[in-house]
Amino acid sequence: MSDNEIIISGQNLELTDALKENVVNKMQKLFVHDDRIIRLRVELAYQPNKHHHNEFTAKGRLEIQGPDMVVSVASDDMYKSIDELLVKLARKIRRRHRLERIKRKVVEAPAKLSKSA
Repeated sequence: MSDNEIIISGQNLELTDALKENVVNKMQKLFVHDDRIIRLRVELAYQPNKHHHNEFTAKGRLEIQGPDMVVSVASDDMYKSIDELLVKLARKIRRRHRLERIKRKVVEAPAKLSKSA
């Protein structure tokens, strides 16, 4: 693993080595998009509920320069939740970069600038 810090925590489920390795391998792809990412916190949770089929949730908090990005995904399979979390976080990073490019202000100076006294 590189210098990028990924913190994985579990709620109401046991974090197996295979599950941790899956999260690390998939989430490493996010650090390619932006070099300003400080750390990524991933919380995996199991919510036993008889009325809902979406029992597994994956929450990601991407700590980056500026406001943090927080994403939550729920599905009936933990690995599917991890995949959807990766897609949502990557989409948010791309959207942020696109908006940064759009909001850049272009300053056009006249051909001759007058000297100030």
